[in-house]
Amino acid sequence: MEYRSNVMVKAVKKATDLINEEEAIEFLIELIKTNSMNPPGKEIKVAEAIQRRFKKTGIDTTLDEVAEDRANLFVTLPGERGTGEKNIQKVLTYSGHLDTVPLGNEEWHYDPLGGVRDGNLLFGRGASDMKGGVAAMLLALEYLHRADVKLKGKLRFVGSVGEEVECFGAKEIVRKGQIDDTTAMIISEPSANQLFCAHKGDLQFEIIVKGKTAHGSMPEHGINSIQAMCNMINELNRFSFVYDEHYLLGGPTINIGTIEGGIKPNVVPDKCIMKIDIRTVPGQSHEHIFTQVNNLLQNTCDSYGTYGEITVLVDMPAVTTSEEDPFTKLALKTLNTYLNQDMPAKGVKYFTDGSVFYPHLKVPILVYGPGEPTMAHQTNEWIEVDKYLESIRFFIVFAAEYLGVE
Repeated sequence: MEYRSNVMVKAVKKATDLINEEEAIEFLIELIKTNSMNPPGKEIKVAEAIQRRFKKTGIDTTLDEVAEDRANLFVTLPGERGTGEKNIQKVLTYSGHLDTVPLGNEEWHYDPLGGVRDGNLLFGRGASDMKGGVAAMLLALEYLHRADVKLKGKLRFVGSVGEEVECFGAKEIVRKGQIDDTTAMIISEPSANQLFCAHKGDLQFEIIVKGKTAHGSMPEHGINSIQAMCNMINELNRFSFVYDEHYLLGGPTINIGTIEGGIKPNVVPDKCIMKIDIRTVPGQSHEHIFTQVNNLLQNTCDSYGTYGEITVLVDMPAVTTSEEDPFTKLALKTLNTYLNQDMPAKGVKYFTDGSVFYPHLKVPILVYGPGEPTMAHQTNEWIEVDKYLESIRFFIVFAAEYLGVE
């Protein structure tokens, strides 16, 4: 065991010694400068930039174009041999998405596609969410390869398109069975280098109430869809979920995000549309929530003499991996041993591609990334350079710890 420990330490040191701040920053800036705001995405430009870099190193890369100008990316270190019971090879998948959200309407202090550094902060759209995490994972693979570290299992990076809009790329990966051999996964969404072992799910509905138009001076001849929707909002405000509070995530929430209806002040509105966002916790049934909300809608419509429709826009289940899972324990141990971080695993309220991957793969999934969670989707988005460099070290070390070294 002492011999294997020495081998591990030497291999890890050889790879982490290659971490170069200037090189790492230049790579991240290149990704930030490559516009992949979604919509429309066009993530193939990011994927091709990564592929060009890795072709020079001899690391296997594959692009899968899933729509025009949109390609999922696969980068693989194959591993030396199988490990574990019956020689089944461990496969660690590092996951990140290649798209970003649009800029928004506020003015940026720095060029949002410039990758401008100011002290310990690097600014740009996607710096935290999540090109910083993507770059860190990819550089970890590159440094392991350049250091000639022989991993016993397979290490793979998968870059998905369209996470910011319904996890389109992850759904294609699952549909095609492209990472079905995965035995464990880490997603580098922004976590400020804290370890998240649970995240909430997301259930979004579009609710339509249809009434009857009439002249504004004679509202008794119409059926006001906006008034009916106001009653629906009151019902949602009183809505009581059936759930067991999660020890890391707390309870579910409802947010009324958008509402529109009517055409003119002097016309009784015959249509009102509302979109809501429900964040769920492990153990909740999305099907049951749909039934409950639909019942509220139909009861409201019956009382007003209106007609109601409800459509599911987003359906992403919550994801949790136990703190007692060996994968979680190993990640915490790695953070403690190599990065002097002694903290428990936590939960986070956003959702990730893990909501797509977990129901299919049924493997432990953790979230760890260098980005700042509060900077996701924000104007003047930034990432801390020291956290970015630290995460590269973690991704190198953890791959060696989980997969083993020859």
